[in-house]
Amino acid sequence: MTVPPIDPFHALSISKLAHELAAQGRSIIHMEFGQPSTGAPKAALERAQHVLATDPMGYWESQALRDRIARHYHETYDVSVQPAQVILTCGASPALVLALLASFVPGARVAMARPGYVAYRNVVRTLHMEPVEIPCGEKERFQLTASAIRALEPAPDGLILASPANPTGTILSADEMQAIVAVCRERGICIISDEIYHGLSFGERAHSILEYDPHALVVNSFSKYFSMAPWRLGWLVVPPEKAEIAHARMGNLFLPPAALSQHAALVAFDGRDELDGHIETYRRNRDLLLQALPQMGLNHIAPPDGAFYIYADIRHLTDDSMAFCRRLLMDTGVTTAPGIDFDPVDGKFFIRFSFAVNTALIEEAIRRMVPWFQEQAARTHKCNVLQY
Repeated sequence: MTVPPIDPFHALSISKLAHELAAQGRSIIHMEFGQPSTGAPKAALERAQHVLATDPMGYWESQALRDRIARHYHETYDVSVQPAQVILTCGASPALVLALLASFVPGARVAMARPGYVAYRNVVRTLHMEPVEIPCGEKERFQLTASAIRALEPAPDGLILASPANPTGTILSADEMQAIVAVCRERGICIISDEIYHGLSFGERAHSILEYDPHALVVNSFSKYFSMAPWRLGWLVVPPEKAEIAHARMGNLFLPPAALSQHAALVAFDGRDELDGHIETYRRNRDLLLQALPQMGLNHIAPPDGAFYIYADIRHLTDDSMAFCRRLLMDTGVTTAPGIDFDPVDGKFFIRFSFAVNTALIEEAIRRMVPWFQEQAARTHKCNVLQY
């Protein structure tokens, strides 16, 4: 068996160029990654400082944190999760690997939305499984539907679901999620739900898959809502029948996550007022961008319900999103992510903006981008006229 080829994460090369330009003295605004510009909650930082000064730490999995996460599902979604079902991981990425390894064997077919997070298809391929990408367009708000899953022949072994989704921030309605669960139950499809952006909603909250399917697996993390991306701490919720196999793989593949991060995360659950304040910043950033996009000629989007992304169609300007993002960066200092990371077929026509930075930077980015996009449109129009 050969090592499966996977695509690079193209936004990393855009970010590398941005940091090189910054080192040369250029003013750079980072909108390429979904990384909150805020830090961990104040109480979490204070707890971490205390632990650093008093505890030598070591390999450890916090039972108190597993208990707290289990209680979170009861408080937030009114579902019952036992602490033994919670596995602490070194971020959401190992949680996704564990979910796949606990549920499927090499050769399994795992369905997912296209566009979708770049690591879904690449991790599936790396584990010698087959990604089955379901095209989701503007009509579907770039989200999976029960009818699209029902139409797959043969039925896949698994399905990766994301709501709010990356790169679009769209959220599945309760009715659609229930319909998807019904189709998957009927066809014997195991669901893995990526809920890393839960807590970051601008209207109705996102629903957990566990509200409708107690046998699904849930990936989550402290990186987004809790604003603790550098702490590299996540979790996986597994059904009771998969707990033993998932715990065994976690111990052998990754060992427990950092003890310091676990101590801080337990306290972070009590920082909701501070964390909810970040959502208001993201809401303001979202509104500013949505107001500016028509001035930039970007009229084909699905307004995000959550997370902190806007996925915009730029096919009237280019069919090479990677080159377009590089040019935008070089000319304006604004860093974005090329759509080819999220969609290997149609992503050449899209770019993703992350509005996780502070509002002043969003305002400056808009000031730079509006005239630049208008100039690109004028050039494209002139070229089309000359060709005609």
